[in-house]
Amino acid sequence: MVGPVVVEYYAASEGGGTLITADEWLRHPTSVGRAWPGSTVRVLDAQGEQVPVGETGQVYLQMGDATFEYHHDAEKTRASRVGKMFTVGDLGYLDDEGYLHLCDRRSDMIISGGVNIYPAEIESELACHPKVEDVAVFGIPHEEWGEEIKAVVQPVADAEPGPELTEELLAFLSGRLARFKLPRSVDYVAELPRDPNGKLYKRLLRDPYWVGRERAI
Repeated sequence: MVGPVVVEYYAASEGGGTLITADEWLRHPTSVGRAWPGSTVRVLDAQGEQVPVGETGQVYLQMGDATFEYHHDAEKTRASRVGKMFTVGDLGYLDDEGYLHLCDRRSDMIISGGVNIYPAEIESELACHPKVEDVAVFGIPHEEWGEEIKAVVQPVADAEPGPELTEELLAFLSGRLARFKLPRSVDYVAELPRDPNGKLYKRLLRDPYWVGRERAI
């Protein structure tokens, strides 16, 4: 028997980060830990103000007095900064003991009818269905709501894609997610586009729906 031996960390090439032991994770499931020595972690709103405990915002990091600039990209450098702190676009919240919980990437967030919806939550629930091998969720244009939720599913080998599977998946989600988080449509592919390290190229799935649109949220 192995026991709780895994240590997890969250960081960026730019610096800063958090650390959590297995014992800590059992007390704070879904967390990626607290700031390690010399690092600072804050969750800020769109105005750069710290949000209350438990409220989702953009995650900002700082490693001591270290600083950096993106190569030949002053605008990206400026946009990523609040004071000496920087963000790589992750969304999350701090619990009452200072543990960071990640929710999603800001660039992936869906805004539907003025409500912020985090695709990662929907993807996690769909991935629990035994007929789902892989899944991606993102926003596509909707004339009234701005965006609606689209799911793209890679079924397991012996599952038949089609309306019956869609009905089954939506019924599965209905007891696990609020109604406004349910996908409005489901597409099926033989394989989702991932790189050798498993990173999903979500833009390859999302971009075709936004062709000819003035904005792609």
